Amino acid sequence: MKMIPNKLASLLPTLGVSAGAWLSTAAYAVNDLPGGPAVRQLNLPAAVTKIAEEQQSLHWFMLITCCVIFVAVFGVMFYSIWKHRKSKGYKAANFHESVTVEIIWTIVPFVIVILMALPATKVVVALKDTTNADLTIKATGMQWKWGYDYLKGEGEGIGFVSTLDSSQRAMSNSGDVSKAGDDYLLKVDNALVVPVNKKVRIITTADDVIHAFMVPAFGIKQDAIPGFVRDTWFRAEKVGSYYGQCAELCGKEHAYMPIHVKVVSAEDYTAWVDGEKKKMAAKADDPAKVWTLDDISKRGEKVYAANCAACHQANGKGAGPIKPLDGSAKVLDADKNVQIHVLLNGQNNGAMPSWKQLSDTDIAAVVSYTKNNWSNKTGQLVQPADVLALRGK
Repeated sequence: MKMIPNKLASLLPTLGVSAGAWLSTAAYAVNDLPGGPAVRQLNLPAAVTKIAEEQQSLHWFMLITCCVIFVAVFGVMFYSIWKHRKSKGYKAANFHESVTVEIIWTIVPFVIVILMALPATKVVVALKDTTNADLTIKATGMQWKWGYDYLKGEGEGIGFVSTLDSSQRAMSNSGDVSKAGDDYLLKVDNALVVPVNKKVRIITTADDVIHAFMVPAFGIKQDAIPGFVRDTWFRAEKVGSYYGQCAELCGKEHAYMPIHVKVVSAEDYTAWVDGEKKKMAAKADDPAKVWTLDDISKRGEKVYAANCAACHQANGKGAGPIKPLDGSAKVLDADKNVQIHVLLNGQNNGAMPSWKQLSDTDIAAVVSYTKNNWSNKTGQLVQPADVLALRGK
């Protein structure tokens, strides 16, 4: 028996792992996700807004028109080539120009373009008409999550951050998706909730790089650009959950920035608003409150699990290019402002994003937690007032 070459032998463990991962995913049955992608989907997703319906009609009109032109042009061309081939004795005509032909091939394309442009212009103009909205929501793109603020209408004042569900990220990191649902990498911790049959204006912007807010079932896609405000709108006509993703290449976590819009009845929306306002009132913290290390660390553990563990890991060891927090010089620094500054402003050109959207208490809690967890036993306590003093600096 011949010996296996050294290079091939070295690849066998890797091939074994790859084969195992392939078998685990092959055994996982994937189904259509209502409001999201479908298995072997070829057409556009089912439309739940008038704009999306018009876009699909426009899509098919353009496609059929182009196909008809293609068949007609190439049909005439190939017929002429075959009918007037040299083997049958035909000789090529010798002429320079024809005013009639020039007029025909100028007028006919012009008419076709106008017939295509009129319905397209109608849809584009309607898509940009964000006036008379029942609800206005600001969607802020951040690496790599969405921040939602209800600016006008029922629910005004509500705000929260929507992030990929931590269990989904854990499955992605492990490579084992055998327990993933049909909403794999689309499940979030806080969905954007809107009422059915109401005009919702979405204002987009970003904190760091260019993102894009896209929900195919609504027929909307709007770039979110730092320093700029853009807007779009939709009126969902069917209750349900609808999914999208950031449609702009926004960094290494681009694939982990989903959008989940939950469309509910007017009654359910009112109940949701009441519930959210009660939660906000319960979470409203006095930045002047003085916490004990034990109490603020318990809160910091929850904040860390919801916002930080996906990258830095639950054990604080980090992964790949993500730096560990356990034993980090900035975490252990006697000057607590060093770490607070990182959370407020980010670092490494956005690789570590800003977390200004968190409250002063939450930032103080997570800083206190990391300074006193794992092997970090600094005994340092950060108060909300410390964070408030550094905001904007």
